[in-house]
Amino acid sequence: MADHDAFDAIREAKRQWQERWPEAADAMASATSIMRAQQIVLAAVDAVLRPMGLTFARFEALVLLSFTREGQLPLGKMGTRLMIHPTSVTNIVDRLSDDELVVRIPHPSDRRATLAKITPKGRALASEAADAINAISFGLGSLSARQHEELFDVVRTLRVDGGELS
Repeated sequence: MADHDAFDAIREAKRQWQERWPEAADAMASATSIMRAQQIVLAAVDAVLRPMGLTFARFEALVLLSFTREGQLPLGKMGTRLMIHPTSVTNIVDRLSDDELVVRIPHPSDRRATLAKITPKGRALASEAADAINAISFGLGSLSARQHEELFDVVRTLRVDGGELS
């Protein structure tokens, strides 16, 4: 259980901000809290995935492919679905391919496109990794169901405002 009386560096920063820029103190504390929470969640997830030779990005790519009907997608569509730059998709698929978790295959109707297809080894690892991440509740196990819903709604508002969703 967290010590709610412990020194909170973000609360102190907010107090200091309030003295200098009171109109932005709440936003600063919220933004800093989001960034710190992201670091905490990523560290928890990485600790589970690292022994499997995965990063969260590679895990997401494997799961995305495993969710498709035929286990394959064009690299461009993967980038759109994962919300990452095409170069990042290429790097992720390179690493997964090196580990024999995916293979590249030519697109059947577009000579300019390449598909990434998950291998049986990739499916097995995606399933094992999903079980491990689910077991730690994605690093968010201390939140109640209501808090998960509230957090999702708050962050979704930011995503909508940022143009991610239309």
